[in-house]
Amino acid sequence: MIDDLIGQERIVANKDWATLLFVLCFVVIVITKAAFENRFSDFSKLIVSDKYNKIYKESSQLFSWFNISFIFVQFISISFFIQLVLVYFGYASKYDWVLFIQLITFSSVFVFSKYLIEKIIAVAFDFEDLIDQYNLQKVNYRTYISLCLLPVNMFLYYENNISITVIYTLIALLLLANVFTYLNSLKIYQKFIIGKLFYFILYLCTLEIVPYYFVYYWFTKK
Repeated sequence: MIDDLIGQERIVANKDWATLLFVLCFVVIVITKAAFENRFSDFSKLIVSDKYNKIYKESSQLFSWFNISFIFVQFISISFFIQLVLVYFGYASKYDWVLFIQLITFSSVFVFSKYLIEKIIAVAFDFEDLIDQYNLQKVNYRTYISLCLLPVNMFLYYENNISITVIYTLIALLLLANVFTYLNSLKIYQKFIIGKLFYFILYLCTLEIVPYYFVYYWFTKK
């Protein structure tokens, strides 16, 4: 009886770090919404309207405070989802905060390293403006996806009886959302891309396909 109570107290304590992070994310979202009310309103309609991308299309917007705050939430949301996927496939524990720190650190280093390499290649092959706008659009859509994923993460974290079919469905939806992002970007910048088609294909293979393949290989073979 005493051992059971101690075990339950440990589980509650282990959940606290996740609860605090969820609360932090929602606080950041509320503050950002209050500080950038009009921009947030346009951003919230991103899935049905391209108005936001047209208004905030300058490359300088990539590291605006609006984007920085949501990129912070994005890393937390995506890292949580990766950990929960690993949990449902039997590779991890959902209460392992050390693993979460490792995942969010890896995600951050991976994304920023990839961004720096992209900048170097873009400057070398003279299509820096295209890559800057392309990256900005990717950030916009992936941030939107991550915000939608946040309540899903909360449900998956606190609910213990989730069918593996739900996990597969969520993974499929995320993959489809990313494919949509790429196709939409290709549609918008098709005229510019055609002029530098070889370099853009080289860029896609080197920095959009190969890195994710190696990440997938590393996780599945570990």
